[in-house]
Order: sequence, then structure tokens, then C-alpha cells
Amino acid sequence: MKDLTAITKALSDKSRIRALLALRRGELCVCQIIALLGLAPSTVSKHMSVLKQAGLVISRKQERWMHYSLPKASDMSHKIRGALEWVFGALVRDESIKKDAERLARILRQSPETLCRKRRKNNGNRFE
Repeated sequence: MKDLTAITKALSDKSRIRALLALRRGELCVCQIIALLGLAPSTVSKHMSVLKQAGLVISRKQERWMHYSLPKASDMSHKIRGALEWVFGALVRDESIKKDAERLARILRQSPETLCRKRRKNNGNRFE
């Protein structure tokens, strides 16, 4: 029961779902997720923490950069696999998710270092 409530809590927020869907493309630096969601770094960090606690994402730190990805299929419980399949399937044709995919493609043309420098230079979470 505890696993299920953690998963449903994690999936109860639009920003967390958007981050999960972005991670289908592969690992992302937190700066890339911040740029996609357009939220403050502390807010994105909290969202990613909730997703990680639920087992929906994994993280690794490389120097000062935090990177997130979906767990490998072999490491997923049936609950996690089922939840991700449901979310991905339910939103496959959603227009806002298509727009996020286009935005993410533009974001991925820049290095994570460049994105983080831009955010610090602009003293906040605004990109582009």
C-alpha cells in the first residue's frame, strides 16, 4: 500500500508528469528539466525528489550536475512499470506533451552547462 500511495502522489502533479515524459528520451540534467518546466530550481528539485522517492526516476550526480533518468526495465517493480506504461499511453496524443517534446528538442541543442550559466546570469529560472 505504501508504494502505491507514493506512486499516486508522484503522479498527482502536472509538472512531475511532464518531467517523466521528458525522461523517455533519456537522461536529463536538472538544468534541462528546469528549462523545460520553466520552474524555479528549488521547485524542480522537490518535484524530482518526490518522483525519486516513488521509484519512478533514478538520479546520479556528476561533479556539480544532477542527472535524472527512468529506471531500467529490469530494475522496475511491476507497480512502477504499470504506472509508467499507463501514464505514457494515456498521454501519447496530448497536445501539451507534443509541445513539451518540441521545446525539449530545442533545449537539448544546448549543453547543460550553457543552460545553467544562462539561468545564473538571468538570476532565476527564465531561459531562452
